[in-house]
Amino acid sequence: MAGPPERIVLGLERMRTAMALLDLPARLPMPVITVAGTNGKGSTVACLETFYRQAGYRVAAYTSPHIWSFNERLRLNGTSAPMSDWDAALDDIAAVAGSIALTFFEITTLAAVKILCAAQVDLAILEVGLGGRLDAVNAFDPNCSVLTTVDLDHQDWLGPDRLSIGREKSGIFRPDVPALYGDAANPCASVLETAAQHQVPLQLLGRDFDFDAQARRWWGFGQTLAIPEPLWPAAAQWQNLALALAAVWFLQKKLPVSAAALSRWSIRPDLPGRAQMLRPWGENGPRLIVDVAHNPQAVAQLATLLEGQGGRCHAVVAMLADKDVAGTLKNLLRRVEVWHVLEITDTPRAASAASLQKCLWEMGAAHVEIEENMQTALDALGSVLTADDSIVCFGSFHLVKQLPRQWLDGTSV
Repeated sequence: MAGPPERIVLGLERMRTAMALLDLPARLPMPVITVAGTNGKGSTVACLETFYRQAGYRVAAYTSPHIWSFNERLRLNGTSAPMSDWDAALDDIAAVAGSIALTFFEITTLAAVKILCAAQVDLAILEVGLGGRLDAVNAFDPNCSVLTTVDLDHQDWLGPDRLSIGREKSGIFRPDVPALYGDAANPCASVLETAAQHQVPLQLLGRDFDFDAQARRWWGFGQTLAIPEPLWPAAAQWQNLALALAAVWFLQKKLPVSAAALSRWSIRPDLPGRAQMLRPWGENGPRLIVDVAHNPQAVAQLATLLEGQGGRCHAVVAMLADKDVAGTLKNLLRRVEVWHVLEITDTPRAASAASLQKCLWEMGAAHVEIEENMQTALDALGSVLTADDSIVCFGSFHLVKQLPRQWLDGTSV
């Protein structure tokens, strides 16, 4: 029924055929927030989960990819949906729609929606897998659309430039349905054009709502909210927080959340591998900064985070060959002293360690070492670097999932 996870075939025809056979409507019985964007999707979803769960609502969040276990892709009230629920939903899909050449992501999307409908949640938060307009998630109509950022990534599927990518991602918009967009400094013109052409009430970060990280304050739509604590070291996460707060505001009639509740949440919306700062070797060992950043925009944000850290900086990196490797790595050249490169072993799309080393040498990196094993390299660095130093591990979800789970489940510092 499905090919391997690497098989990507965009389009909504198969989804709509399967939805009809499975009796799944495009308009789900609960409110839906759809989240798309080049970077920041997962963190924005986590913020939304936090706000609504704190307010007492039952929340489903569908995200991808998973890091350790397949059932991580759907969280019901903050807990991964049981594999028994997944198995039952997948069996139903195979029985009814087995003759349709559905992709892996289409099947997981259908299964997730079946599970969350059966769970009778109050809110479904759906993260787009790739692009937006032709992504499987877009077969379901949102009550609010969130577009985090638009930048270069997945050009083979979404188009060669930012304008093309913006058109694809803004395909999640619907006429007369509120949409929120987070590229405050440089809004993509094609996103604005899509909204104007389809009568979408688009709200822009930096124009219609905004935040002040230093003052820990959000404002917009006649409201001002105090943020109870500086939740993240990464400035980009404040943008995701601002988008999530705006989405909550636009769903107030369907799912009311008081300003007081939004100003006193207590759940830290961490996600493994998103600008996490860890101390796995104790307080006397180096910082480990873990980020799944794998495109130029995301790594530029990671570089900003590293600029605020003193001491020496080593990087442990692996990437997929179909990414903009040079454009991504160059953003850390000034900060990283020694590079440790390795090859991802669980996907045929991996860039070789030798090609990463060659790329870095050509850009002027002086110290680039090929590592056979990430854990061995990290343990060696952890034993020689000091508390003032940093190790940044980035480049791919495939790399991050090789870290010990107890590290990423620990407390960020």
